[in-house]
Order: sequence, then C-alpha cells, then structure tokens
Amino acid sequence: DFRGDFKPELVQLLMRLRLKDGEVSQDGTLSPLTQEQLREMLEKSVEISVGAMAEGDLASTIGLFLSNLEKEAGTPIGDQKQRETKDGQPAGDGEGEDNEELPVEIKSFYYDEWDFRAADYKPRWCRVQERPLEEGDDAYFEDTLREHAQLVNETRRQFEMLKPEMFRKIKRLLDGEEFDLDAVIDYAIERKAGHSYTDKVYWRRNKVERDVAVAFLLDMSASTDEEIEKRKQKYADDDDFDDDPRKYFQWLARRRAAQSIAPPKRIIDLEKESTVLFIKALETIGDSYGIFGFSGYGRDNVEFYVIKDLSEPFSDKVKKRIDKVAPIRSTRMGPAIRHATSKLDAYDAKVKILMLVSDGRPQDHGYGRDRTEKEYAIHDTKQALLEARRKGITPFALTVDKEGHDYLGQMCEDMGYEVVADIEQLPQRLPALYRRLTE
Repeated sequence: DFRGDFKPELVQLLMRLRLKDGEVSQDGTLSPLTQEQLREMLEKSVEISVGAMAEGDLASTIGLFLSNLEKEAGTPIGDQKQRETKDGQPAGDGEGEDNEELPVEIKSFYYDEWDFRAADYKPRWCRVQERPLEEGDDAYFEDTLREHAQLVNETRRQFEMLKPEMFRKIKRLLDGEEFDLDAVIDYAIERKAGHSYTDKVYWRRNKVERDVAVAFLLDMSASTDEEIEKRKQKYADDDDFDDDPRKYFQWLARRRAAQSIAPPKRIIDLEKESTVLFIKALETIGDSYGIFGFSGYGRDNVEFYVIKDLSEPFSDKVKKRIDKVAPIRSTRMGPAIRHATSKLDAYDAKVKILMLVSDGRPQDHGYGRDRTEKEYAIHDTKQALLEARRKGITPFALTVDKEGHDYLGQMCEDMGYEVVADIEQLPQRLPALYRRLTE
C-alpha cells in the first residue's frame, strides 16, 4: 500500500498534526501539537524559510509542510485522496463518481551542450522535458485539406511515384528462378572464343520495400506568432492606400474590419498547414515519421512536444494535436535536435532523416554570454547537427527567415539547408524537399 520506505515516527507526527485542540487519539497516546511546537518544527524545516513564514499566514504554511511530510512518511498524497471521500470515509470502487483526468506525463532527458570557446561539452547541461501536445479540434486537419485540395492531390501524385516496385529483378546470379538470356548468350560467346567466362547466368526477383523514417522538428517559438504580412508589408502596394492623413484612418479602419473577418496568417499557421500536407504525403507513401515541436525557456526547461511519435499510428489524436500547435517561448535548438536524434537513432530504419523547420536563428536565455551574442547558439546547433550525421541521420534545415543565408551557411556547412524566400510557398516546398532527399 505504500511507496518507498514507511516511517512510523513521521506517521505519528502526521496524526498529531491532524488532531484538533482538545482531542486525543483513539488509543489515548497522542495529543495535538501546540502552536509553539508547530512553529518550531516549521522553522527547522528545510522546505520553508522563516522569512517566507513570517510574511504569510501560519495556517497556509502548514499545507506545504504537511504535503512534504506525507511524502517522507511514505503515504502518497494522491493515494490518500483517492481512498477517502469528502466526508473522510473510505472511497468505494468509484462507481458513479466523476473520474478526474490524469495529469500529462512529462519525461525528462539530459543532454550535453557544446561550448565552442572551450572546444568541449558541458555535461548534462540541458534538460529536455518531453510531453504529448494537448488535443484540440480535429476539424482543423480536414479544413486544411479542403482549403488546399489541389495542392494535396498534386503532392499525392508526386509521392506515389516514389513507391518502389514490389519486386526487383536481380541478375548475374549462380542460382535463381530462371536463366538470364543475355547472360547465357554472353557465356556461350566467351566460352567459344576461349576467353574467361562466368557461370552467373541466372536471375531472381527480390521483394523491395521502402524503409525510411523521418523526424519533423517544428519551431514553436514566440516569433512564429508574427503575421506574414508584417514581414513584407508595403502599404504603397495596397490600391486603396492613401497617405493623406485625412483618409489614412478610414483606410486603416477598413483594413482592420477585413482582418477581423479573415484574420491574417501567421508563420505558425503556415507551419501547421505544411505539417498537414506533409502527413498526407507520408501516409500515401507509407514512410515512418514523427512530428515534434519545441520551445522553452532556459537550459532547464527545453520543452519538447510530441505531436506524433515515430512508432505511433496516425489517428484522430494526432489531428487534434496539430490544432494546438502554437507559439510559446524561445528557440534552444541544440537540445531539441539531440532529443529528436536519439529518437531516430533508436528507430529501426535504413534511411533516417531529420527535418528542422524554423523561422529564424537559435536564441534563448543563457544561450551565450548575453542576449546579444549569437555565435554560441549557432555553434551548439551546428554541433548537434553534426552529431546526428555521425549516427547515420541526414539532417536538413529549412527556414523562412530571409536573412537565413547569413547564419545557415555557418551552422550547416555542407549539410543540406534551404531558405524559403516566399514563406507562403512553405506548404509546397516541404513535401518537394522531402521527395528530393529520399529519391
């Protein structure tokens, strides 16, 4: 019934804490703690500082102390709540009761980080916290397919061409299904002419199966919340725009009214649309794939969201998770790439590809000497990509940042990358690039 070590002395202390003034325990051996005894215990507790206790109410402080004490005593708080009803009576089998939703399971992983100045790794420097992305509405997936129906059909036709023939003829064998007529003729000619000849005159059919796994790593940083129009906004290109101050506000009001009806697309919206098309294309060809997002803040909280794991089948859950892809915080690429690499490395496939889709350079709190430094983050990301390649994984970086050439050349070197100049072409370019990588 207990997890960990059971500590009777702490259980007695818990009983005393729960007794009210004037009460005595059933066996008559325990009485409640006085206020002075309780205060002395709280002051000695390493979990609560005296200053914090002085600033707050004593009663509110007891809750934290009691929770920590229950953990130490070996009485799980969650289990205790499950065993008792609101009246303090033992709970039954749960029939007719509302089942509370289980908390999301968060798995922690630690990875080294490359310090280019020291030319060495910082061991276990970053903590990646992996969790499934929460679910939204599955209507988004179907709506996107309808909106881009023509592009979906064209992409499906392109990917169907990648499907291998079920059987491939293997020639020049010592034994096989049938004679290879060309090889038999060559054999007869060479033998009659007195030249050296080979007995490999058979052929057989070998079954061919495509064996590709890809991890699609999606940037979910706060900068992806930027509207596309703001990156290329030129008011002079609008036929209705008039720089006359008297007419400007009328034009602005009309523009905002139109945007309220049809909100302008953001970078994250295009990434989501690309994900939908990418999934549709991969389901057509049958390749194994995983869809992941990453963000976070600081080295201790690199958030890694599982939209679809490599071994997870495509389902309505995956559709619902795509709807919840949204901008969050910063972009610490190195540990996210290393975690995606570890997933691919553990997966059994002949061809493994890591595709990174981002809207800009890596940047995070503590990802360098200060917020203005860019070299440290670029070097760590580059090292993470090199680690992936050493494990037989083909990394490819795709960015919608028009200034991407300035740092991607240094970050990727001879590894593949592309800058999509027109970010509205991202849904088309992503499947096309994947097709090129796997041909």
